[in-house]
Amino acid sequence: MSESQKRPGIISTIFSVIAAFFGVQSESNRQRDFKHGSPLAYIIVGIILATVMVLGLIGVVNWVLAASSGQ
Repeated sequence: MSESQKRPGIISTIFSVIAAFFGVQSESNRQRDFKHGSPLAYIIVGIILATVMVLGLIGVVNWVLAASSGQ
């Protein structure tokens, strides 16, 4: 197996999911993910990152609302 054909690691999986969130995944990485990646790993990472994003947005909104009501 060549270096580019190895199974993606956890960091590569996280970067692939983040790129997919923003729609900027390269074709070569997408092909690698479909050929060598485990669907379960991408699903789990996607759920975790989506949860972190939603909680982060809730935190930012609460912070902005608290800052605006204090004035």
